[in-house]
Amino acid sequence: QVQLVESGGGLVQAGDSLSLSCAASGRTFAFYTLGWVRQAPGKEREFVAAITQSDSTYYADSVKGRFTISRDNAKNTVYLQMNNVKPEDTAVYYCAHQRGSYGYTQLRQPDYWGQGTQVTVSS
Repeated sequence: QVQLVESGGGLVQAGDSLSLSCAASGRTFAFYTLGWVRQAPGKEREFVAAITQSDSTYYADSVKGRFTISRDNAKNTVYLQMNNVKPEDTAVYYCAHQRGSYGYTQLRQPDYWGQGTQVTVSS
């Protein structure tokens, strides 16, 4: 069993920066893909970013160049640095953990989810 706990959400203005963290339990943190998925009001969940066990990173086109995902295996934590945020980034951001290889670059089959953290960007 893996538990994921997000933190760092909040209310910011367009153009600001924000950093999200996700602390994970479990001894096998380093072996799997981790990442972030978001869900805006009235919309489906969408992939944001993923990082593999070998530190390969993948991003949605909408955040490429603005967001950076990283991980610290010693701290069992994955981060999402969000720069130059836009109102369309407003959503609940969920941390996700995927063990399988199916669609791992876009977290298509996560095994575990966090409870989510709200990010609101005002214009």
